[in-house]
Amino acid sequence: MAEESIRSLSVSGVSYSYRVVRQPDRVTEPVMVLGGALQGMYGWPQMDEHLGPFAEVVTADLPGMGSADPLPPGPCIGLLCAAIQHIIDDLDVPRINLFGFSYGAGLAYTCAQRFPGRIARLALGGVPTHITTTQIDHWRRAAEHLFRGELESFATVSTEGLMCLDESRHVTKRQLAYRYVRRSMLHAARHSPHAVDSVRRALTDRPDFSRGLSGVRTLVFSGEHDTVTSSARQRDFAARIHGSRFLSIPDADHWVVLERPLEVADLATRFFTDAPLSSAPCLFAASDDAWAVGDPAYA
Repeated sequence: MAEESIRSLSVSGVSYSYRVVRQPDRVTEPVMVLGGALQGMYGWPQMDEHLGPFAEVVTADLPGMGSADPLPPGPCIGLLCAAIQHIIDDLDVPRINLFGFSYGAGLAYTCAQRFPGRIARLALGGVPTHITTTQIDHWRRAAEHLFRGELESFATVSTEGLMCLDESRHVTKRQLAYRYVRRSMLHAARHSPHAVDSVRRALTDRPDFSRGLSGVRTLVFSGEHDTVTSSARQRDFAARIHGSRFLSIPDADHWVVLERPLEVADLATRFFTDAPLSSAPCLFAASDDAWAVGDPAYA
């Protein structure tokens, strides 16, 4: 039977914690899930449900997130990667599987570049590889609302910047996802001590997506209507990762993990357990060119 525990660590004097759902009958390496800048360790129940029977599931309040200490001033990607490496060491395993979504995708990708020998498999979703000046201006307006204490406006503007609101594009559960994301943004603005800093860092402390990667088996997936970074640009990013696979998931935007949560969890489970991906439910209705790059062994 799976057993949940929470462990506290520190890196460079900054305290943080991680949660692990232990699985004695695991068939693959532990899976660590990294989400958005305002997400904490309890935001991934669908991963617990689907991956739990096969692997230990790890989530974290990394430095500057959730219940952790704030990050020091200046760029902190290196510190966050060190915090993740400490978690791997504390788990007492040689390697883990890493699942990164949105902001967490950039962090996961940087970890794979810095210590590829500790990453067994890498799944990246909603990768923000290309952000336009128009988008930055939009999120700066959202940040200004937050700085001024205009929390309702912050929640609305930030949510609109993360979703496809074009009614001519079919997005499953669009209104439900919109309400959930806006409510989450409002809750974080009201209760997270890190909200202001997290928004600022999301705009300024960005990973380097231009460098390639090799030696880590990688899957990149995107909602076909992702308006943060287009599916086509994420496909181009995947092409720089040697032997990677790319999948565009239909009827979803950047928040594919909310709009098609069970399908994404199933896809992750298949990938991390080396099961066939070709029959994954999220492929239903996908275009013929959904698979862009990679090795036939992923099929």
